[in-house]
Amino acid sequence: MSNNDNWTPEWSDVKIALGLLSRIPVGNQSEKLKSRGPNQLWAFPVVGVLLGILACCIAQLGIFLNLNNLAIGFLIVASSAITTGAMHFDGLADTLDGIWGGWSISQRLAIMKDSHIGVYGVVGLIVSVGLQAALYGQIIQESVWPIIGIMAISRAVMVPMLAFLKNPRSEGLSSDVGQPKLQTVFLAMTLGIIASISSGAWIALGGAILAACTVGAIARNKIGGQTGDILGAIQQTAEVFALISVVTLI
Repeated sequence: MSNNDNWTPEWSDVKIALGLLSRIPVGNQSEKLKSRGPNQLWAFPVVGVLLGILACCIAQLGIFLNLNNLAIGFLIVASSAITTGAMHFDGLADTLDGIWGGWSISQRLAIMKDSHIGVYGVVGLIVSVGLQAALYGQIIQESVWPIIGIMAISRAVMVPMLAFLKNPRSEGLSSDVGQPKLQTVFLAMTLGIIASISSGAWIALGGAILAACTVGAIARNKIGGQTGDILGAIQQTAEVFALISVVTLI
């Protein structure tokens, strides 16, 4: 059982969050996850910052090699998929298949749990990956630094969704993590906002928050709350909306 009363941030939370949101080798964090539970969720935007720094390095390498901007954009998306195990992409596909392919809550949840991908999922992934690649390619014409803020805030907005939306299942990663306290939500969002502003992606805040609230409202209406797949869809949608917001200023 996690001690949800002890919400004080710990440096070990970053390793737990890395183990949850990425494939970066940090060792087995399952016992620490059980101990810390939702108290480690403040570190989600920190993971976004680390992934963003890696993506910036990829972008700079592409620029050095004089690659086409769109090609660099695809490399950024590919690096994100590889370092995260494509878990958010998978969540987006499962969410689209379940929410739009099912007629009842139980049927939608069953479809989302199925490992097979359907038409909605395929189309959604094509659109999401294509938009991200094109928009990242456009952003790097001006600067690579907004990438960090975009990846941070798109992960920060998952935390309030975990707090304010119940989980309709009694199993799964989202259920195991639990619901964070408001203090954890506040810290996660504060870090996401700081990362966005300091990287020059301050306008991404509005896009990411709008996307998270929209997907969260749809999920609440369609399945009664959030699951791990819904959180993945929130991250992907928030990233796209954040990218669109930043591009409007270029």
